[in-house]
Amino acid sequence: MVTMTPEIIEFVNENLCWVTTISPEGELDLGPKMSMFVLDDSHLAYHERTGGKVYENLKSGSPLVVACANLAEKVGYRFRGTVTLHTEGELFDEQVRLAAERGTKAPVCIPVLEITQIDDLTSGANAGKRIA
Repeated sequence: MVTMTPEIIEFVNENLCWVTTISPEGELDLGPKMSMFVLDDSHLAYHERTGGKVYENLKSGSPLVVACANLAEKVGYRFRGTVTLHTEGELFDEQVRLAAERGTKAPVCIPVLEITQIDDLTSGANAGKRIA
Protein backbone atom coordinates (compact mmCIF):
# COMPACT_ATOMS: atom_id res chain seq x y z
CA MET A 1 0.00 0.00 0.00
CA VAL A 2 1.25 3.49 -0.85
CA THR A 3 0.23 6.86 0.51
CA MET A 4 -1.04 9.80 -1.54
CA THR A 5 0.48 13.19 -0.77
CA PRO A 6 -1.83 16.04 0.27
CA GLU A 7 -1.29 17.53 -3.21
CA ILE A 8 -2.43 14.33 -4.94
CA ILE A 9 -5.46 14.08 -2.64
CA GLU A 10 -6.44 17.65 -3.48
CA PHE A 11 -5.94 16.93 -7.19
CA VAL A 12 -8.23 13.88 -7.08
CA ASN A 13 -10.87 15.85 -5.18
CA GLU A 14 -10.85 18.62 -7.81
CA ASN A 15 -10.68 16.64 -11.08
CA LEU A 16 -12.64 13.99 -12.94
CA CYS A 17 -11.42 10.41 -12.57
CA TRP A 18 -11.87 7.59 -15.06
CA VAL A 19 -11.82 3.88 -14.31
CA THR A 20 -11.00 0.92 -16.48
CA THR A 21 -11.67 -2.77 -16.06
CA ILE A 22 -11.41 -5.83 -18.26
CA SER A 23 -14.07 -8.47 -18.91
CA PRO A 24 -13.38 -12.21 -18.66
CA GLU A 25 -13.38 -12.19 -22.50
CA GLY A 26 -10.64 -9.53 -22.57
CA GLU A 27 -12.84 -6.55 -23.47
CA LEU A 28 -11.72 -3.30 -21.86
CA ASP A 29 -14.28 -0.96 -20.36
CA LEU A 30 -13.55 2.67 -19.55
CA GLY A 31 -15.79 5.25 -17.96
CA PRO A 32 -15.82 8.45 -15.93
CA LYS A 33 -16.71 8.24 -12.25
CA MET A 34 -17.96 11.61 -11.04
CA SER A 35 -18.53 10.11 -7.60
CA MET A 36 -14.85 9.21 -7.00
CA PHE A 37 -13.67 10.23 -3.55
CA VAL A 38 -10.63 9.89 -1.34
CA LEU A 39 -11.49 7.50 1.46
CA ASP A 40 -8.14 8.07 3.18
CA ASP A 41 -4.57 8.70 2.06
CA SER A 42 -4.17 5.20 0.60
CA HIS A 43 -7.68 4.38 -0.66
CA LEU A 44 -9.95 5.70 -3.43
CA ALA A 45 -13.62 4.80 -3.67
CA TYR A 46 -16.65 5.64 -5.76
CA HIS A 47 -20.39 5.07 -6.01
CA GLU A 48 -21.06 2.30 -8.52
CA ARG A 49 -24.54 3.45 -9.47
CA THR A 50 -25.31 1.65 -12.72
CA GLY A 51 -24.26 -1.88 -11.85
CA GLY A 52 -23.18 -2.18 -15.50
CA LYS A 53 -20.12 -3.56 -17.26
CA VAL A 54 -17.53 -2.07 -14.92
CA TYR A 55 -19.29 -3.58 -11.91
CA GLU A 56 -19.74 -6.96 -13.62
CA ASN A 57 -16.06 -6.97 -14.55
CA LEU A 58 -15.06 -6.18 -10.96
CA LYS A 59 -17.28 -8.97 -9.66
CA SER A 60 -15.51 -11.30 -12.10
CA GLY A 61 -12.14 -10.39 -10.60
CA SER A 62 -10.98 -7.65 -12.95
CA PRO A 63 -8.30 -5.29 -11.72
CA LEU A 64 -9.37 -1.67 -11.33
CA VAL A 65 -7.23 1.16 -12.68
CA VAL A 66 -8.12 4.79 -11.92
CA ALA A 67 -6.77 7.75 -13.89
CA CYS A 68 -7.33 11.38 -12.98
CA ALA A 69 -6.18 14.25 -15.18
CA ASN A 70 -6.50 17.96 -15.72
CA LEU A 71 -6.21 18.72 -19.43
CA ALA A 72 -5.67 22.47 -19.00
CA GLU A 73 -2.72 21.90 -16.65
CA LYS A 74 -1.51 18.74 -18.44
CA VAL A 75 -1.17 17.02 -15.08
CA GLY A 76 -2.48 13.65 -14.00
CA TYR A 77 -2.07 10.47 -11.98
CA ARG A 78 -2.84 6.78 -12.48
CA PHE A 79 -3.65 4.53 -9.53
CA ARG A 80 -3.38 0.75 -9.37
CA GLY A 81 -4.08 -1.60 -6.51
CA THR A 82 -6.42 -4.11 -4.99
CA VAL A 83 -10.17 -3.55 -5.17
CA THR A 84 -12.72 -4.57 -2.55
CA LEU A 85 -16.45 -4.39 -3.32
CA HIS A 86 -18.72 -3.16 -0.51
CA THR A 87 -22.42 -3.95 -0.91
CA GLU A 88 -23.27 -3.86 2.79
CA GLY A 89 -21.83 -2.67 6.06
CA GLU A 90 -20.95 0.66 7.62
CA LEU A 91 -19.12 2.19 4.62
CA PHE A 92 -21.85 1.16 2.19
CA ASP A 93 -24.66 2.39 4.47
CA GLU A 94 -22.92 5.75 4.98
CA GLN A 95 -22.47 6.26 1.23
CA VAL A 96 -26.11 5.33 0.51
CA ARG A 97 -27.12 7.93 3.11
CA LEU A 98 -24.86 10.55 1.50
CA ALA A 99 -26.29 9.79 -1.94
CA ALA A 100 -29.81 10.34 -0.58
CA GLU A 101 -28.75 13.66 1.00
CA ARG A 102 -27.22 14.79 -2.30
CA GLY A 103 -30.21 13.66 -4.34
CA THR A 104 -28.16 11.23 -6.41
CA LYS A 105 -28.94 7.63 -7.31
CA ALA A 106 -28.12 5.18 -4.53
CA PRO A 107 -25.04 3.08 -5.24
CA VAL A 108 -25.36 -0.66 -5.73
CA CYS A 109 -21.77 -1.02 -4.55
CA ILE A 110 -18.84 1.00 -3.23
CA PRO A 111 -15.64 -0.24 -4.88
CA VAL A 112 -12.61 0.67 -2.77
CA LEU A 113 -9.15 0.69 -4.34
CA GLU A 114 -6.26 0.07 -1.94
CA ILE A 115 -3.51 1.92 -3.78
CA THR A 116 -0.32 -0.04 -4.40
CA GLN A 117 1.07 2.10 -7.22
CA ILE A 118 0.82 5.72 -8.38
CA ASP A 119 2.06 6.75 -11.82
CA ASP A 120 2.72 10.27 -13.05
CA LEU A 121 0.61 11.16 -16.08
CA THR A 122 1.97 14.71 -16.34
CA SER A 123 2.98 15.67 -19.86
CA GLY A 124 6.72 15.36 -20.43
CA ALA A 125 9.65 13.10 -19.69
CA ASN A 126 8.10 11.49 -16.59
CA ALA A 127 4.77 10.57 -18.22
CA GLY A 128 3.79 7.06 -17.22
CA LYS A 129 6.57 6.63 -14.66
CA ARG A 130 5.90 5.25 -11.21
CA ILE A 131 6.14 7.86 -8.45
CA ALA A 132 5.00 5.71 -5.52
